[in-house]
Amino acid sequence: MSKAAKATNAEANPDEQAQSASDGGEIEGQRDISSAELKAIAEAMIFVADEPLSAKTIADVIKVDREAIEVAIVDLVAEYDARNCGLQLREIAAGWQIATRPEHHEQIRAYLKSRPSAKLSLASLETLAVIAYKQPVTVPEILEIRGVQSPSAVKTLLDKRLIVAKGRKETVGRPMMYGTSKEFLIQFGLKDLTELPSIEDFQDLAGGES
Repeated sequence: MSKAAKATNAEANPDEQAQSASDGGEIEGQRDISSAELKAIAEAMIFVADEPLSAKTIADVIKVDREAIEVAIVDLVAEYDARNCGLQLREIAAGWQIATRPEHHEQIRAYLKSRPSAKLSLASLETLAVIAYKQPVTVPEILEIRGVQSPSAVKTLLDKRLIVAKGRKETVGRPMMYGTSKEFLIQFGLKDLTELPSIEDFQDLAGGES
């Protein structure tokens, strides 16, 4: 079956459609939609979304099979790569987002660093780095690593939703443990924590984050 047929079932004959309906295979409210339109809608939704958008979310909204959306996204990724433009479609934090290309990151960082209100303080940056690379970690453990108190920096990072509580450590006093959040992955453009950059690159990235 072609990609268009997978996306819409438009080429299925009436008998096949009836059989699919009787088997419960159709999605209620599903409409015929071409592969080109499917890609256009998926791209538009990803563009306007405030956070990475999953194929399942897109499929649920426009009432098509998730597989059809996944095929459309694969095609979109290839199209963005073929354009050789400044943007790419990238998988981030279990969803998809339109992002800038790595080869332009130096210029993007320079722009972001030019916005004074967007920078993290040195204390917040150091604390975020400790949490990112040592998580889950407690405030006393952060103090031991940094050598200075960090409660205000931790509060700042919590307010910015870059970190979240990860439960309490089973030790004396049962202190709260902290780790990075989904928002952290989104803000730093990471698919998951395995993509954490070097400490030096992390400092450059954090210097331009809000």
